[in-house]
Amino acid sequence: MSDGSPRRMANGQSRMEDNQFAIRHSPFARFLDSDLLYSFTRSKLVVAAAVMTVLMIGAAFLAPLIAPHDPYDLKSLSLLDSNLPPALEKGGDRRYWLGTDDQGRDILSTILYGTRASLLIGFAAVLLATVLGVTLGLWAGYAGGRVDSFLMRIADVQLTFPAILTALLIDGVALAIFKNYRFEGGKFWVLVLAIGLAYWVQYARTVRGVTLVERNKEYVEAARLIGLSPLKIMFQHILPNVLSPVLVIATINLALAIITEATLSFLGVGLPPTEPSLGTMIQVGNKYLFSGSWWMVAFPGLTLALLALAVNLLGDWLRDALNPKLR
Repeated sequence: MSDGSPRRMANGQSRMEDNQFAIRHSPFARFLDSDLLYSFTRSKLVVAAAVMTVLMIGAAFLAPLIAPHDPYDLKSLSLLDSNLPPALEKGGDRRYWLGTDDQGRDILSTILYGTRASLLIGFAAVLLATVLGVTLGLWAGYAGGRVDSFLMRIADVQLTFPAILTALLIDGVALAIFKNYRFEGGKFWVLVLAIGLAYWVQYARTVRGVTLVERNKEYVEAARLIGLSPLKIMFQHILPNVLSPVLVIATINLALAIITEATLSFLGVGLPPTEPSLGTMIQVGNKYLFSGSWWMVAFPGLTLALLALAVNLLGDWLRDALNPKLR
């Protein structure tokens, strides 16, 4: 017993040291010691923007649970409650804190549901633009030659047009091709397609530039020598080195995608009034602005501005934090 006790103690101490080493070198521990977290906590403005973004996204996706009313429930709507001012205004109703719209829907509840629709369109459009742009950028940078020239000339042509005009063009083409896209779910996916195809160029040009540098490095040459296919080299070896700029572009483009959706809806080619988004609410409220119903456009517009500002601030911070020249 006495001979084995020191050995067991040594083994126990060794396991404890291994556990402490694993804890110190875990991804979470490395994150706590990283420069990224330090730069984040150092800026009160960035922390406030992050809190605002999380709160708005959380409230939007929890809308069915926290919204005072359901704007999609036609049985609960009454035209007698239409155009009511906010509860603190004269003639307001305490059931509707931010007032009602022209259909008698609660503005607060509609903002929550509308923000969720705008965010879903924004996330889906950014995902589409990211996948398309990164794939084409990797292909152009790795293949070079005619493939690179062809894809970059297409990107140059698209850059000559503002993104909103590109989205309007794609929306019109989709309207001509898919005659029944106005029905259930159609408008959502057409907006995702239009906005996604309007923003893929930034990803493609950025990834192409990084790929042109990475394809001549030793690890890529080694991968070619052992017989890896070009697809594996592009997506397993080169892609991890382009994720940082892609993440920054995606964060900034999320705010642009939400604003583009609001612009399209304001122009009347977005979601229908029965499926409210922030842009649709602003478009409907603008019709009643000069009649004194300012709350129908003011509160959705303020929500859109705060959401876009918060996401843009996070994107600017992420761009600076991931830039090695600024460290």
